[in-house]
Amino acid sequence: MTDIEYLKKYYKGNMIGYNFDINKDCLIPRFETEQLIEKTINYINKLFNKKIDIVDLGTGSGCIAITLKKELDCNVTAVDISNKALKIARGNANKNNCLIDFLEGDMLKPLNKKYDLIISNPPYISRDEKIMDIVKNNEPHIALYADKEGLYYYEEILKKNYLIAFEIGQEQANKIKEMAKLYLYHPYIKIEKDLQGLDRFVFITNGEEI
Repeated sequence: MTDIEYLKKYYKGNMIGYNFDINKDCLIPRFETEQLIEKTINYINKLFNKKIDIVDLGTGSGCIAITLKKELDCNVTAVDISNKALKIARGNANKNNCLIDFLEGDMLKPLNKKYDLIISNPPYISRDEKIMDIVKNNEPHIALYADKEGLYYYEEILKKNYLIAFEIGQEQANKIKEMAKLYLYHPYIKIEKDLQGLDRFVFITNGEEI
């Protein structure tokens, strides 16, 4: 597949029935991200019986934030360090007719309140990890790579609690569990697999089993 064919095929998004515009300034949504959303909605319905406050860190195209807003009774804040990605996300929110508070900044830094749910599909590829050239050449590196063997942003995020939902690299589950135990008081941590049977999702609560 050429780069042009890649762009034509993947620079469009559909997440649980909602359509999103995607371009080179934001990460292309994968099936795993749709799984993350579906699993998170199930846990929210188990844990909460009120209108909840959600923050999506590293929102990119806004697909996670928008889908949760459409599917749940919730207030949603979405954060991204990239102004270009936020322009796409705001356009997608308008396209899907939903109100989201978009903030520009690095992960937790723009926030000044507490949330019931932190959700994120942050950059988690180690800078020395090999990825397909077609991905490397066409998707923003700021959304792909992270320092500390790809774990940098998990360490930044894991200073909050309540319900935390991560999409992760397939080899990172144990290290993220250790981070959660370091930063959180008696967390309950659950690792779940994607459709290929790989460790792909981490769900963390402040001690309540899910």
